[in-house]
Amino acid sequence: MFSQVQLHYFVTVSEEGQITRAARRLHLAQPALSQAIAHLESELGIDLFVRHPRGVTLTRAGEAFLVKARAALAAEAETAQMGLSLRRAASAAIVVGFVGPPPMVSTPALFATFAERNPDAQISFRDLPFPRGATTTWLADVDVAVCQLPMSEQGVSVQPVRVEPRAVVAHRGHALAEHPEVDVADVLEETFVSYHPEVQPTWAGFHSLDDHRGGPPRRVTSDNALTSLQMLGIMSSPRAITTVPYADAKLARQVLPNIVAIPLRDAAPAAVSLVWREGAGNPLLEDLVQAATRLASGGDELDEL
Repeated sequence: MFSQVQLHYFVTVSEEGQITRAARRLHLAQPALSQAIAHLESELGIDLFVRHPRGVTLTRAGEAFLVKARAALAAEAETAQMGLSLRRAASAAIVVGFVGPPPMVSTPALFATFAERNPDAQISFRDLPFPRGATTTWLADVDVAVCQLPMSEQGVSVQPVRVEPRAVVAHRGHALAEHPEVDVADVLEETFVSYHPEVQPTWAGFHSLDDHRGGPPRRVTSDNALTSLQMLGIMSSPRAITTVPYADAKLARQVLPNIVAIPLRDAAPAAVSLVWREGAGNPLLEDLVQAATRLASGGDELDEL
């Protein structure tokens, strides 16, 4: 029977379309990868790829097998994630990922409420890159994330924590910096921070006002952001703007004196939320979600910032 390693090799070759590129991505010698793929084909008794001078393409049988191989790898990953979550639950631990300011700073009331109910809980926080790929994969190393909504997909649950206006974040040297507030129409044609191609398009587009423009901005920076720090690095000069939840913008302004936060009057609001994989198996997550539900219904969080 073929192994998960063989399946991983096969999927990688199918994605790269070339043994050499796949070997480089897998940090393997090309002959070793070729031999592994040939051995898999021998075990299955079918050809998975058509070899040609520029690389490889899947056969019809290979295309069918790719669907099953990806499903098997996803199931293995989900099982491993469940095991980690259960081990954390057994030791009263929970890992909270975040994008933007640390949750203890941006959403203190949520974790104060949670700590009251779970005084012995061990909370670890993990700074996440911007959402990319499948949301379930992006969440693989945490029990839950606090962030502006990533791409919706089956198996992912969401509970809003704060629903608030968006704000433009800009350098103090930017032409907009002296405006006390702006409308969407005032900024649509500005140069926006470019997000890394791997970042989920809907998530990146929300920060570039694509939902109001109907498409991406005409002008973006040449350098791409994959993390909050990279985004702030791009904004260390007056080249570009972006939009973020208003509370996050105010916190960025406090940390970086060369940044301004300009209220955006008529943009659709941001929904900073808890996002988690269904069936995670950590009872502490249930308590955190309940605390977020009460907080969202109370609407007190913004008054503290």
